[in-house]
Amino acid sequence: MVTARLLDLRLRGDRWYVVGDRPAAGAPRHLWEQGPVEVVRGKRSLVLGTGTGPDRARLQEFAALADRAVPEVSTEWGEDWARRVLVLVPGSLDGMAALLGQPAAGYRGIAAVTTGEVGGRGPADRIVVNPQAYGALGDFGERVVLTHETVHVATRAHTSAATPLWLSEGYADWVGYRAAPGSGARTDRQRAPELERAVRDGRVPQRLPQDADFGFARDPARLARAYEGGWLACRLIEEQWGAAELNAFYRAVGARADRAGAVEEALREVLGVSETEFTARWRARLTRTLG
Repeated sequence: MVTARLLDLRLRGDRWYVVGDRPAAGAPRHLWEQGPVEVVRGKRSLVLGTGTGPDRARLQEFAALADRAVPEVSTEWGEDWARRVLVLVPGSLDGMAALLGQPAAGYRGIAAVTTGEVGGRGPADRIVVNPQAYGALGDFGERVVLTHETVHVATRAHTSAATPLWLSEGYADWVGYRAAPGSGARTDRQRAPELERAVRDGRVPQRLPQDADFGFARDPARLARAYEGGWLACRLIEEQWGAAELNAFYRAVGARADRAGAVEEALREVLGVSETEFTARWRARLTRTLG
């Protein structure tokens, strides 16, 4: 791991000594800098929590959820990934924000995120939990969230700058909902309440969710509509083309060098439709099932 540090030096005689060591401004802090670390090893997971955070029994619950999520994700995505996950559970929202090197306000209400090496630019390889928001979820929500984040770890090698957030987040929700027990009994209206409200008010989105719509610090309703819209776009592909084609489409988009034209090209190559036609089908589905 690499992260920026500030060292205080003092000259004593003809030798320099390190007399202080702290994170640089805006740099993330490692978990072990937040207190004693508790370690729980699952069959397919490694869970690290601070001694000031959740107790060992709670960390074992995270390990059990992650151990269950790994094979569920592999069932949908395939096994061409490490099939192990690292879960970091700090003691508070502030601890989570410190791990990410970001203001805590931007993650309030966000149960978990997946990120790359602390301070790095690599693909997502570890799940960071907000214990306060995660603790407010029920059993169903906890299962969906851990599976959702595990999807990001599994798909990291096929997620690139060309991949729009509606696809990466929508696909993660699609797998998360499919894996959760009792999910089939929940209707689209129950899973997409904010988008349903917008559609019923005559505000059917004109285009697929944009990356800016997924900003954590923005309007919570707008954020919810973005996630719901991405999930329904992936569900549309599964329904009209099949799960295998959804996976192939995801990989095809991520294989592009940059964002420009990536979705359009992959839609034509894998699904045989233009982005305009796909968006029209998506809008029609929203109107039909949520209106």
